[in-house]
Amino acid sequence: MRIAVSVFVVAYLPSIAFGVDYERDIKPLFRQRCAPCHGAVKQEGDLRLDAGALIPKELHAELLQRIASEDESTRMPPEGAALSEQQIALVKAWIDAGAPFPAYEVVPRSPAEHWAFQPIERPAVPKSPHEHPIDAFLFRDGAIPTPASSQALLRRVYLDLVGLPPSLDEQDRFAKHADWQRVVDELLARPEYGERWARHWLDVVRYADTNGYERDAEKPFVWRYRDYVIESLNDDKPYDRFVLEQIAGDELPDATVETRIATGFLRLGHWDDEPADPPTDRYDQLDDIVNTIGGAFLGLTIGCARCHDHKFEPLSTADYYSLVAVFNPLERPRNGRTEEPLTIGATEVYAWREPSAKAPPTHILLRGSATRPGDVVEPAVPVVLVDSQPSFPVPDDKTTRRRLGLALWIADEENPLTARVIVNRVWQQHFGEGLVRTANDFGLMGSPPAHPELLDWLAHWFMHDADWSLKKLHRLILTSDAWRARKTADSTIRYRRLEVEAIRDSMLAVSGTLNSKRFGPAFRPAIPLAAVEANTDKASVWKPSEEPEASRRSVYAFIKRGLVIPMFETLDLADTVSSCPQRQVTTVAPQALTLFNGEFTQKQARALAERLLNEAGDDANLQIELVYRLALCREPTEPERMQVRAFLTDESLEELCRVVLNLNEFVYPE
Repeated sequence: MRIAVSVFVVAYLPSIAFGVDYERDIKPLFRQRCAPCHGAVKQEGDLRLDAGALIPKELHAELLQRIASEDESTRMPPEGAALSEQQIALVKAWIDAGAPFPAYEVVPRSPAEHWAFQPIERPAVPKSPHEHPIDAFLFRDGAIPTPASSQALLRRVYLDLVGLPPSLDEQDRFAKHADWQRVVDELLARPEYGERWARHWLDVVRYADTNGYERDAEKPFVWRYRDYVIESLNDDKPYDRFVLEQIAGDELPDATVETRIATGFLRLGHWDDEPADPPTDRYDQLDDIVNTIGGAFLGLTIGCARCHDHKFEPLSTADYYSLVAVFNPLERPRNGRTEEPLTIGATEVYAWREPSAKAPPTHILLRGSATRPGDVVEPAVPVVLVDSQPSFPVPDDKTTRRRLGLALWIADEENPLTARVIVNRVWQQHFGEGLVRTANDFGLMGSPPAHPELLDWLAHWFMHDADWSLKKLHRLILTSDAWRARKTADSTIRYRRLEVEAIRDSMLAVSGTLNSKRFGPAFRPAIPLAAVEANTDKASVWKPSEEPEASRRSVYAFIKRGLVIPMFETLDLADTVSSCPQRQVTTVAPQALTLFNGEFTQKQARALAERLLNEAGDDANLQIELVYRLALCREPTEPERMQVRAFLTDESLEELCRVVLNLNEFVYPE
């Protein structure tokens, strides 16, 4: 073999007569073809090839022999095409030259040293003229951000916390007594807070009212989980308890009907009620749970390790299937193709069940195939995150209690990810962008934190000072100068268009038609005739709810995976198939058509016009002032008054209302 290599290289030396360059020729080649198995994440044979300093000189000859071998059992890399003759020649020339590499080359850190996998420690608050810790971290130079106007701040905080604009009375009260802390506390105490922030969490846990796939059947009583989230947030349930209940609410020592409803989280995924390959479908369901657990609570893309060790993260197939083993005892209650709820204290609950305290064996599936079982694995957590595996409780007479063991580890203060992930989610919703932009990915391939010390300070404070209270975290953020600053080019706040639910709910509130009824089964919004005609399964189209039921808040709207309401879909409703860390904000023509010509907007414009007539009479000036205050929480400027009066000489009051509901200022927080 060595003779063949030598002859070959001589033949190709003319093509590299000008010399081989490590940075240009060798490092990219090793990164692409060798690092997946011999890099920072994975080191088969204890060999790393992702930095010149890590390649032992005594292995140079063997390295060259292995890449040039014609024996597929020894040739490297083992997968994909062999290196080309030109590539082998480059490696040979580099080794013959002494395998040089730049002295300044940075050696990639071990995955175990990744920032997100380190224990959460509380950094000291920087010395700063700012008393507020968030401002002290963000404005170390003592800069004082320009505050937004009081009117703009009021509308911003209302939309942020409750998803509705302030009423006229609330605007007047704030104008007389601008007590910011009182406003924040009052909003956090309102039931609308839970409705607003539950929608953010429902995005993360892939909530919908149906199963998807061809039949897309309704999930029985799934709305109880939605109501559980709303009530938990309104009650300021500690986040660590919130985690425990959703993963293992039935296995808790103090389990109740409520905690069993919480485990509906595990069953929210899409489900094929008539799969072509039942064994594979079974693992698809478990994969959905593991994927969602990883992204929602830990910020890890663990699902990528189903078929092979993760290519970019320190997560192995053994890690993945050890998590599958936690959920393998679960069984979906059903009768043939029909899902069934569990009945607990005469309450029908949408949740999985464990039929036995004896767990079935869980195998690593070779290449992820249900027909190729490999080694048996036991419940465990990703090795890179722990010095030693946590102990899993012994089974009781009802369940394996494996989920309780995992939930206790996730909710433990020593877990390096859980607190970081949730404080980043809250920050993202308040500022438009997280301290870590990839809210579901805190791994090596995710974005690094923009302010790592602030993130860790918040995470530590959240666990130890706030006792996992989300409301205390909201108060801390909303009382900072950073959040109350006026939007500028270099502002810490990145404004995004309001979500479709907040736009729809704001229209209902401004028009005076919002129905504040809470909880219970979802209402069925009207579907435009064009969407009905375009649907291939006419039988799946529901009869719309009557008023005032149809004017409830959007969090209570029926979300059918196979038939999303056009207004919701056009305005970027969350993906309901997998965890959605942040809504997309697209700008496409159908959005303008939906908001201006859509039946819902026209209906609200008519109702708003009637409200203006009832409350302002026939006085155009009073009507203009009222519509601006209702919709935009401010009085019109003099040029705006003149422009609107001119508009009303040719157009109706209803048309004016339709225009106002389409202003950028209405569909953006500010």
